[in-house]
Amino acid sequence: MAIFSLYGLGNALVDSEFHVKEDFLNEHGIEKGIMTLIDYDRLRMLEEALGKDSDLKKQASGGSAANTLIAAANFGSTVFYTCKVACDALGDFYHGDLIASGVNTNLLESREYGATGRCLVLVTDDAERTLATFLGVSADLGPEAIDEKALQASDMLYIEGYLASSERSSRAALEAYQIAKENNISIALTFSDQTIVTFFRDKLEAIIGGGIDLLFCNEQEARQWGSCSTLRGAFDQLKEIAATWVCTQGKNGVTVFDGNREVSIPGRAVRAIDTNGAGDMFAGAFLHGIHQGWSFEKAARFGVHTSSHLVTQYGPRLFRTDHISLLNEFETTT
Repeated sequence: MAIFSLYGLGNALVDSEFHVKEDFLNEHGIEKGIMTLIDYDRLRMLEEALGKDSDLKKQASGGSAANTLIAAANFGSTVFYTCKVACDALGDFYHGDLIASGVNTNLLESREYGATGRCLVLVTDDAERTLATFLGVSADLGPEAIDEKALQASDMLYIEGYLASSERSSRAALEAYQIAKENNISIALTFSDQTIVTFFRDKLEAIIGGGIDLLFCNEQEARQWGSCSTLRGAFDQLKEIAATWVCTQGKNGVTVFDGNREVSIPGRAVRAIDTNGAGDMFAGAFLHGIHQGWSFEKAARFGVHTSSHLVTQYGPRLFRTDHISLLNEFETTT
């Protein structure tokens, strides 16, 4: 019997979230709505500018897979997360935050020197989030970091597409994929961001290999992957690489394919102030649901229920008590 519902592999980034005007993005040459990789000098320059012009709204341990696994853990799933942080204050913060969230991890108190990865999350008035990401030591996450025993004791491997942006982390994803295949463990992957599909497609294709069991993406990523102008065409392309898939469409809801049929779930009308982490929260809720034996449709409705709550506040995470309240609320109304 598996010990963990999910074994996740991804970048460890401390998210610092700021509310900015679009003029800030234009002034600093930052493309809106996507993730851009930056070096340390660019990070310090942007941090200095943000310190003068913007308010820090929230800071939390993050990274796409981390947000998803933390959500799943707070709903009651057992999870294990492999990542890499440095022996610095932010690394200590990240490690402590994972443990406090109930996430089992490969991270140890003793870690190598360097800089822990950071992500500047820039939220504009329309609730759109733009990411400026400094990977730090996370870019050096390699195959040796994988806890093979923990992976073998898991129901599902969850791979973050952002890993395709680094040579070493791509190899880690490939190694985890192979271990999962050899042990009949389900494999899920999230495309993570349109830029990954656009600029790192070769590495993403290598990670996907002969196919995966479950894919998460949004409509922009789906269209980009399939080079399609319509979602219908994109959905057909997704079926070529994934046995099942989930495609989120913002306020318009989500479409899921359970291997037999597609189901569309409408979005919920809310006043969104920050969309950062909405897809990660959806994935965490959805994965928790299917590991409880729910149908794809029910799990997707739960994902919409939780992610629509998340976007009404700043930050990619909810308080632990909020997760339980949302789960209880959903179960009493379905």
